[in-house]
Amino acid sequence: MPRSVLADHELAALMADDVPCGDLTTDALRIGPRSAQLSFIARQPMTVCGVEEAARMFELAGAAVKVELSSGDVLSFQSPILSAEGQAEVLHSVWKTAQVLIEWASGIASSASAIVEAAQHDGRRVPVACTRKTVPGTKALSVKAVRCAGASMHRLGLSETLLVFPEHRLYLDEAPAVTIARLRAAEAEKRIVVEVGSVDEALVWTEAGADVIQLEKFPPERVAEVRAAIAHSRLRPLLAAAGGIKADNAGAYVAAGADVLVTSAPFTAAPRDVKVTFFRD
Repeated sequence: MPRSVLADHELAALMADDVPCGDLTTDALRIGPRSAQLSFIARQPMTVCGVEEAARMFELAGAAVKVELSSGDVLSFQSPILSAEGQAEVLHSVWKTAQVLIEWASGIASSASAIVEAAQHDGRRVPVACTRKTVPGTKALSVKAVRCAGASMHRLGLSETLLVFPEHRLYLDEAPAVTIARLRAAEAEKRIVVEVGSVDEALVWTEAGADVIQLEKFPPERVAEVRAAIAHSRLRPLLAAAGGIKADNAGAYVAAGADVLVTSAPFTAAPRDVKVTFFRD
């Protein structure tokens, strides 16, 4: 079962941001001590994410929570997500922050899930990897959303992967094969990924020994050109298609011969819609 990827102090900070000096409306109405219940229900189909974080926020505020499912579950219209009960002032202080968190994270998860589902052609499926282009400050929950949707992370940051961009090569004065050899000697356990902008560059770095050729913003027909061009090479790197990949064109990239689809699209996906209903005794 997925766990919360945000620590209690991070969840508390999210809640405090929305209620920095108390809940003026609830306090002025003097309804805070009243007993209250609420439910979260999906207003539309979605791959849900953020359930564990939302539930923990209610618990930290002093409410009792019943969780109906887990992040990564695929929901239909009106599927229950969670319910909570406690004092009205507690539920009112948490519900909007928790709702927005689930809606936003479920938007990422649903988008990633759609691309994963579309990344196939004639029975061939290829993996989908999401880039590190998360909204600043949201990496932990963004990564959770991507992974619970069945995708992986292309890279979490600069520290754990070798990805040679043209911006790196600008400062090199050596043959590509020398660069690959130096990287392999320095980081023997790491795959070497090289981003290219043309079919010719793809061939050069294939022959140099790169493990993965990242085809930046290549349309499917150019991916197919690269696949054909390296077909008779003594080396067979993976082809990673990157840039502009979404659910509506993922299948075309698979058909063109891509081995991996690299995308940032889920991070700008529209949030999914969660309905919150309050009840009284």
